[in-house]
Parts: sequence; structure tokens; C-alpha cells
Amino acid sequence: MSKEPLNSEEIQRYARHIILPEIGGAGQQALKAARVLVIGAGGLGAPVLQYLAAAGIGTLGIVDDDTVSLSNLQRQVIHATPDIGSPKADSAAGFVARLNPHVDVIRHQVRLDISNIETLFSGYDIVVDGSDNFETRYLAADTAERLQITLVTGAVGRFDGSLTVLQPWKSAADGRQNPGYRDLFPAPPPPGVVPSCAEAGIVGALTGVIGTLQAMEVIKLVTGAGEPLIGRLLMYDALAARFETIKYGHRAG
Repeated sequence: MSKEPLNSEEIQRYARHIILPEIGGAGQQALKAARVLVIGAGGLGAPVLQYLAAAGIGTLGIVDDDTVSLSNLQRQVIHATPDIGSPKADSAAGFVARLNPHVDVIRHQVRLDISNIETLFSGYDIVVDGSDNFETRYLAADTAERLQITLVTGAVGRFDGSLTVLQPWKSAADGRQNPGYRDLFPAPPPPGVVPSCAEAGIVGALTGVIGTLQAMEVIKLVTGAGEPLIGRLLMYDALAARFETIKYGHRAG
């Protein structure tokens, strides 16, 4: 964990953060000390990595075993045409380095599964799930809960997206236990019921909206600013230009 004070170049870089009373110098120092793991360098992971790197998160881990393809470029904005065929983790790391050399990037060019997830998660303070399948989402949520690591999880499809923040091992201000992912979605849908983005399509800008909101939640969590989306699911309907928030709670038993 980096505890070196902000240098003069960093103070200038993050000046618009530092003048915010809700962040200030202490908050920016906390961002520099933070370690955040991003699952996927794709549609959601791209804006998450972009804005967390710009915000000055000190260490960003990237888990992705895929390579950049032409069809990715419609939404995965940290990759470019010359990156086609390159590992996404490498392309993403190169983008972060060009944007902010003060950020340390750790590339995990593996597929996240039950054999490696605990080792990967254990080195980080917060995990952001930008995966595109239910198996990974449930595995990430169950593991983060077991290890007591905060999870910011999001999902997108066609013109709709959603996100929430999970800290189920903690209690809310009223003393009630915070809900977990399975309190919101008890079990994954049967295979084939929910089509993938490759099957149903997705508008590229939607991933930017939800991924940027995920990054905002991380910044709030690290700095202590505002109220994170704990026990609340934020839903976005792009066609209607409408946001809605629903509350959900822990299910006993």
C-alpha cells in the first residue's frame, strides 16, 4: 500500500479533487493508497479503469484472459484498432500508463474461477465486477462476501443497466445486516433464458454510463464521500432516459 505523500505534480493533476471539501487532500491520499481489482477490461471495465486511473487510484488490478477483437471497439473505449489481437489486460495496462503514470497496474491474464479467485481478491480493498456472465457474478459476490471485501457490481443488456454496492458482513445505521447479492438475486437464471450481449446486442454508450457510475461508487467508498449504493439497486433505462432506485434488504434464514 502506497503511503507516500502526494508530490507537486500529483497535487496539480488532482487539483479539482483536492478543492472539493468532500475529498480534499486526505481523500486524494486515500485514493493513492487504495488497491482496486477490476474484473474484465471490456464494456464495463473500460470506463471503470479509465476513471479510476484518472482519479488516482494507486493500484489497479486487471483480470482478463481475452484478446481485443474488432467488435469490442464499439464500446470498450480503452482499446483501439491497433490493439486488435492483443491481450486486453496488456492493452488496458498500456492505456492506464499513458493516462496516469502514477498508477501501478497489476495484470492478471487469467480467467477468474474457483481455483484462483480467493488469491486474486485477497490482495485488494475493493473489487469491481464488470463481467458479462452469471457464473462469474455469483462467484465474485460469494467470494467477496466470504472474504469481507467490498464489491461494486454492475450489469448491462441492450439499452438497460444496473449497479449496486455489496458489504453484507456489515450492519446499516439502524443495526440491520446489509444485504448480499443473493438477497437481491437468489439464484442465476437457467442457461439460455437471458441472452448474451453477442446474441441480443448492446448500445456502446450504455456501458460507459454504468461503468462510470461504478467508478463513482469506488471513489465514494475510498474517500468516504456521500452515500454508497448499499442496499439499493440503481437501474437505468437508456431509451426512456430514466433512472430508478429500489431498496432491498437482507433475507433472514
